[in-house]
Amino acid sequence: MSAYILSAQHLNKSYIQRSGRFGFTTKQVKALDDVSIQLRAGATLAVVGESGSGKSTLARCLLQLQPLNSGAVQFQGRDLAVLSAAELRQQRRHLQMIFQDPFASLNPRMKIGAIVGEGLLIHKLGNALEQRQKVVQMLKRVCLSEADMEKYPHEFSGGQRQRIGIARALVLEPKVVVCDEPVSALDVSIQAQILLLLKELQQEMALSYLFISHDLRVVRHIADEVVVMHQGKVVEQGLVADIYANPTQAYTRNLINAIPGRQRAANPS
Repeated sequence: MSAYILSAQHLNKSYIQRSGRFGFTTKQVKALDDVSIQLRAGATLAVVGESGSGKSTLARCLLQLQPLNSGAVQFQGRDLAVLSAAELRQQRRHLQMIFQDPFASLNPRMKIGAIVGEGLLIHKLGNALEQRQKVVQMLKRVCLSEADMEKYPHEFSGGQRQRIGIARALVLEPKVVVCDEPVSALDVSIQAQILLLLKELQQEMALSYLFISHDLRVVRHIADEVVVMHQGKVVEQGLVADIYANPTQAYTRNLINAIPGRQRAANPS
């Protein structure tokens, strides 16, 4: 059996961009240009790059939320593109996502218990009592309480809302979790707490993470391997320690040098 739980080969994805006063001028934009990645079981693979580099498009295509122009995505050795709708729905339980914005990703009209338990209902996992027990257990694991089930998203802080988003993704006991900039909207002090929680949950639940980020400072603390993307292409990849110590591409060096305090540490006065 392959050591890779999720792999993608030669992914290509293009968009038509319209411009001009009436939108008559069109231009093809390549969001993904022959991208191949491999995620090891139980590991964290970070995909880093500036805004517009294609990293979020990659995440959506890997989860089959957007169609590809070409290329193949395999989960546990199975090509997701050839699965029937029912089979793909079954696999989606094992492929979950934690979103960037904890304010926008939670339905403000739903109580927390319903938000976290929605996936259990959709996938028909357990009866009502079992689903409630599962939700309570998951909320407690992310440092929330059973009483929080009856509250609404606006009653929580940003960090707490992200904990709710994590509980929603993990209540289904997935195998792969795509973390799409999960701490970028949070204060630095809260970021550290969420990263520590993600690492603890990874160990406890044998999770594999695809961690999307523009911040190499954050990536250094959570990832095992890193893929650097620029203008839809993979420009560098390898172990995190190797990339930090010896980046081969100027683009990667610029990202590393942009880390707050990096220049000061490298050039003490």
